[in-house]
Amino acid sequence: MREAEPGPVIIVDGLTARFGEETILEKISFEVYRGEILCIVGGSGCGKSTLLKHMIGLLRPAVGRVLVGGVDITAADDEQVNLIRKKIGVLFQSDALLASMTLGENVGLPLDGFAGLAPRTVQLIVRMKLGMVNLGGYENHYPAELSGGMRKRGGLARAIALDPQILFFDEPSAGLDPVNTAELETLIRGINTGLGTTMVIVSHQVELVLRIADRVMMIDSEEKGIIATGTPDELRLSASDPRVRNFLFRSDTERGEGRA
Repeated sequence: MREAEPGPVIIVDGLTARFGEETILEKISFEVYRGEILCIVGGSGCGKSTLLKHMIGLLRPAVGRVLVGGVDITAADDEQVNLIRKKIGVLFQSDALLASMTLGENVGLPLDGFAGLAPRTVQLIVRMKLGMVNLGGYENHYPAELSGGMRKRGGLARAIALDPQILFFDEPSAGLDPVNTAELETLIRGINTGLGTTMVIVSHQVELVLRIADRVMMIDSEEKGIIATGTPDELRLSASDPRVRNFLFRSDTERGEGRA
């Protein structure tokens, strides 16, 4: 992680998330600092992905607020939220590539809203982004012609098309084999180190998290909130909460994947 600038880039303040009468998260608060990789972990159904959707403005909290770059996106209108979203990139659990478009067209989608960009300039940006994720030369391929790992990297290329200040990942290694997972880890760390991009990663795969995170935050479904925060070494060596230790030292098969 690069040396962080003063002040957080994201502030989650007293956030409560509900679906109908069910409370998923209750009055949680934390900050994300510029240039760090914060990984959010927890068991299936604890609210990891729900929290992520609140942080990018797809959901609005029942109580509390989320500030991104100093702007309260929970109180902002659609125009303000759209301006904030131009500063962030998101890689969802599914790559979310459109099957009817080539990889190059998919990566170029975020650039469509920028008037004045010549088609040749868009093509150059697309090729550069694909090159960054080791997909140079694949811009004319359709998603169905690519492997799962390649589609995931294509989704990452689209997420960084606008050179975002913040990247959000929802289960980035889901469905990938160890080789593709290792390649994706290298790309994520390279983008963070090379560009100083702030990253928030939601994952159930603790082994990946412990290798890549600057800081880890664990949430629990019964507590409906945060039960541990620290560096990977701090959590591995000194976590006293049995729920934290039990989660960290169980295999991914035992933890399982499910609703987050």
